[in-house]
Amino acid sequence: IGKAIALELAREGVDVAIVARSKEQLEATAREWATETGRRVIPLVADVTSKEQVDSMVAQAAQQLGGLHILVNSGSPPGGSATATGPIETVVDEDLLHDFNVKYVGALRCARAVIPYLREQGWGRIINISGTNARTAGNLSGGARNGAMVHMTKTLAVQLGRYGIRVNC
Repeated sequence: IGKAIALELAREGVDVAIVARSKEQLEATAREWATETGRRVIPLVADVTSKEQVDSMVAQAAQQLGGLHILVNSGSPPGGSATATGPIETVVDEDLLHDFNVKYVGALRCARAVIPYLREQGWGRIINISGTNARTAGNLSGGARNGAMVHMTKTLAVQLGRYGIRVNC
């Protein structure tokens, strides 16, 4: 979903930074999109479970793009870990916690890192990707993470709206 959003933004004339954990595919995608769209597509490697990597990635994106305006948080595979989504008696705690660290806390880390840039310019957008698992029983990891994303989004919207920053999920 995040990849599709980034491509559409580039097609609409936006220079974008795209982020993933692995460099090879990321750089190939950046080259392909830059050729297709004529926009700057900056590939940045970061693991959203690391505050240091997120902070570094955001600083690099801001420096290379000349500022930041939009953050799309889409840093997790759909559904979550197979061992954190099944019957409750089979859920592996560590995998459930990892899923939360990637999707929810990762999005929180990214938002915290971009907020100073957005506040300084007096506007911005944060888009958090959630799914229907937030409202559907069955997938413990997906439901809990997506429900938490909806709550974080509303909280950020209330806290940041006065600075011209819109937050949607």
